[in-house]
Amino acid sequence: QLQLVESGGGLVQPGGSLRLHCTASDSSLDQYVIGWFRQAPGKEREGISYINKSNISYYADSVKGRFTISRDTAKNTVFLQMDSLKIEDTADYICAASASLVDILNNRINYWGQGTQVTVSS
Repeated sequence: QLQLVESGGGLVQPGGSLRLHCTASDSSLDQYVIGWFRQAPGKEREGISYINKSNISYYADSVKGRFTISRDTAKNTVFLQMDSLKIEDTADYICAASASLVDILNNRINYWGQGTQVTVSS
């Protein structure tokens, strides 16, 4: 059973940056497509970025050009670098693992993390 643990969230001012970590419990992380999702209060969960097994990345329009996803296999970790943060980026950020990009885009998720809160406020 793969476990995913997110960290790196916090309070930041608009225009600031945060780097989220999604760390796996074992070295099998590179066998999965990893996605970052977010959910703000009263809103549906939104998939914002994915990285496949070949380290090709995908972004939702809402974060394209501001967020960067990357994978460090040696550390069993996927990162989400978030720059130029906006108030509307405030949400709980959750990472997930799926067997394929098609699966993760269709919410067929093998493993979810617990989430880390990101608050963007002046």
